[in-house]
Amino acid sequence: MRAFAFFISAAAFAFAVASCVTAPKPDPWPTAETIAPPPAPDNNPVTSIKAELGRMLFYDGDLSFTGVMSCATCHEQKRSFTDPNKTRPGVFDDPGERNIQTLANVGYFNSLTWGGPQVDILEHQALIPIEGLKPVEMGFNRGKEGDLPRRLKDQACYPKMFAAAFPEKQGEISMDTITMALATFQRTLVSLDSPYDRYRRGDASAISAEAKRGEVLFRSKQCSSCHAGVHFTDAAIPGLKPAEAFHALAPPKPGNDLKGDTGLLRITQKIEDGYRFRTPGLRNVALSAPYMHDGEVATLADAIRHHYAAAERQSDERLKQTVSEAEIADLVAFLEALTDERFVSNPQFALPPPGCPIADTPQQVEEQRNSAALHNSPPGP
Repeated sequence: MRAFAFFISAAAFAFAVASCVTAPKPDPWPTAETIAPPPAPDNNPVTSIKAELGRMLFYDGDLSFTGVMSCATCHEQKRSFTDPNKTRPGVFDDPGERNIQTLANVGYFNSLTWGGPQVDILEHQALIPIEGLKPVEMGFNRGKEGDLPRRLKDQACYPKMFAAAFPEKQGEISMDTITMALATFQRTLVSLDSPYDRYRRGDASAISAEAKRGEVLFRSKQCSSCHAGVHFTDAAIPGLKPAEAFHALAPPKPGNDLKGDTGLLRITQKIEDGYRFRTPGLRNVALSAPYMHDGEVATLADAIRHHYAAAERQSDERLKQTVSEAEIADLVAFLEALTDERFVSNPQFALPPPGCPIADTPQQVEEQRNSAALHNSPPGP
């Protein structure tokens, strides 16, 4: 009898251990303070002074050739660092091509543009709007690439800020250090305090009954298979190859030539990649209209309908489903619960106050006044 009791006890213990192995307790839902920081290149560690320099650059119109467009022109904090237009023309009125994406949690993403998985770190991505040609956005191209560092060197504050942020480079002001500072600031843009986040951390009253039904639909309709993880995009899933976060909602009609913006196909030249675009993150999505890569969808409800508009020619079973108007309303309520008011009003991410963070001598104050009066930005061509 004692041997039998020991057997039962040992079996129970083994079952308990097996249960622990096969069904581990889920990790707590993170906060901006507890989540691991975004990865940064070894040669560009995050520091507070570098982030502050990046913030100054982000809001400075002198980062465009004409001096009238800053990064923040297209990435407005109150809109989760997006733009309310379908696309945004550049400083010389070249038409924009793609809708502006949110910067919320962008430091965690392993691909950073709508159509190019090869752009995988923020330092490289920053060069696209500053120096890019198709389309021209901020205008430092065609031989003008050296003008921006020279412009910043002529101002009173920037030499001191670069010296403090990059002592290992002796305060070098170059396109390398400019983009490194911008990337550092963007890695601080972490959004994890929406009502849904508080709900996941245990506050059952943080979201409405409609939003709770929407969360269930979001999972059952497999929206979460692409809009995955805590950042709501498979572009931020560790270990996933960047190109695996590109998907097509509307495959080309049989026999039709591929036209317009063909997405990933431009890079790979593979027909099967036609109209594949990177999965956008959904944090603060209610603030970031219009939607899709071309900005052609005005509302969240229409964005949901758009996902099922080509069901008859889909090979992806997830997009062959139907969705009712009642389900759309619940899904919209869930997506609205991803709005992080703290993030879009955080003064640490806003336009810096006037003046230089590093104290000026009286001579430097006078130099800065003269610099502002003269304005370093040359006229456009």
